Amino acid sequence: MIANGEVSVNGKVVTEPGFRVHPYSDNIRVRGESLPRETERLRTILLYKPQGLLCSADNSRGETVCDLMRPHIAERIVPVGRLDKESDGLLLMSNDGELTNIMTHPRYGHTKTYIARVAGHMEDQKIELLRSRLEIDGYVIQPVEVEVLKVGRDHTHKLAFTLSEGRNRQIRKMCSLAHFVVLSLTRVRIGPLKIGNMQPGEWRELSDAEVRALKKVPHVPPRAT
Repeated sequence: MIANGEVSVNGKVVTEPGFRVHPYSDNIRVRGESLPRETERLRTILLYKPQGLLCSADNSRGETVCDLMRPHIAERIVPVGRLDKESDGLLLMSNDGELTNIMTHPRYGHTKTYIARVAGHMEDQKIELLRSRLEIDGYVIQPVEVEVLKVGRDHTHKLAFTLSEGRNRQIRKMCSLAHFVVLSLTRVRIGPLKIGNMQPGEWRELSDAEVRALKKVPHVPPRAT
């Protein structure tokens, strides 16, 4: 229906299947008839995603974070951003379209921190490479903050990565370019939200104050080209 031009948002025909809409305020029409606007209350959950779950609402390829939360949350919350199946750590899930837009667009300035346990020979040149503007999948990424937390005698090390944007499997691909093998990857911070003492599978609802803080967008000057 989208490809055939039968769907419009706020009076404009949409032909992009992934086009984002706000279900509580946008006027969405299919073949000229308005869809009812959502009326469920807004909820945002902070989940410690376990390994092995997909960040998707579609469970045709395996168990998802939505399957994990469905018995607990009546509202139709979906992942805000993503963590790959092999990774664990903090993940926001929400039905708040405004919050989702703010948290997933890099221009709003919400950084994320990950702890990676990697295997390989440690060299200063490798760390400098990880901090540089690497090209991944034909895209030159923004520089990433990389901190060496622990250097192991068994050639396994612990690194912290802080990203202002996140490409698909970016840290794993960065480490591959530096000849490190990622053994585990955990997201420990999203903006002001930290993992604290949470354990895999645990979750909590964000307070109104926390949601307001996430929506309070700082001024981020445009990057030089």
